Amino acid sequence: MFRIAHLSDIHLGPLPELSYRELATKRITGYINWQRNRKRAMFGDTLLKLVADLKAQAPNHVAVTGDLVNLATKSEITGARIWLEDLGDPAWVSVVPGNHDAYVPGALKRVYKEWHPYLIGDAGRTPHHRHYPYMRVRGPVAIIGTSSAEATAPFFATGTFKRGQALATARLLEEAKARGLFRVVMIHHPPIAGAAAWSKRLIGKQFFSKVIHDAGAELVLHGHTHLDTLYWLNGPDGEKVPVAGIPSASQNAGGSKPASRYSLFEIEGEPGNWSLIQRERGLRADGTAIDWIRQRRLLRDGTAAEVRDEANP
Repeated sequence: MFRIAHLSDIHLGPLPELSYRELATKRITGYINWQRNRKRAMFGDTLLKLVADLKAQAPNHVAVTGDLVNLATKSEITGARIWLEDLGDPAWVSVVPGNHDAYVPGALKRVYKEWHPYLIGDAGRTPHHRHYPYMRVRGPVAIIGTSSAEATAPFFATGTFKRGQALATARLLEEAKARGLFRVVMIHHPPIAGAAAWSKRLIGKQFFSKVIHDAGAELVLHGHTHLDTLYWLNGPDGEKVPVAGIPSASQNAGGSKPASRYSLFEIEGEPGNWSLIQRERGLRADGTAIDWIRQRRLLRDGTAAEVRDEANP
């Protein structure tokens, strides 16, 4: 069995002090949003509890699908690097950036520099938007990281997935299939119509859908919406590919969005006969501890069946 843990939308806080120059950019809208909506919901020891619980489960790999920071200031990006180093070795953790990591022009360049070991594939290239996707092979699994992150105008949080990245992603998926690997695709924005508000949607999701339809995949992981979701994309030969989202890892209990959680995906089998179980752990409704939330087997016919066993009651 190979187990991948999925975390997303870390939104490390609290916010640092901002200069007048920084507040003269799109960051002013993000700063106001943080103070009004997210400061109370995402500040505390929730993330610490969740990460400690994740490490206790001892997954084989960790996938982080973006939004490690809030306004992408220099100090936030550096702090996120330190957090990643505490989370685990770069060989054990794969990251793709989110829209908050690219909050203003130039932010992604600093992200690529600071988080470099977590953003590259086995080929080891310097991360850059033209260098996505990347691929890492861990055991029987190919982890393919794509980037939808880009700086946008105030009040927008869209992402893009363009034709060039689509073609490169298809090539990696086909290579991984030829090697008999279970293929996991990471992206920040949900590649599903209607999954996010129009101002927060993925532009180019039709390219992503075509890649999955033509080349196939076994699992797609995303963040962005701060919701626990399961969608399906059409794969080759009538098979369905699960597309799983996860709530913010920093969300406290009692808010308008689901409380902090992560998923553990258990992968077994062989090409043509893979087994995939999703087990979610997260903060209890009273905020006191991390517990089991949901456990289900994801089937290639586009259905999910609840499972129980002695190890995870």
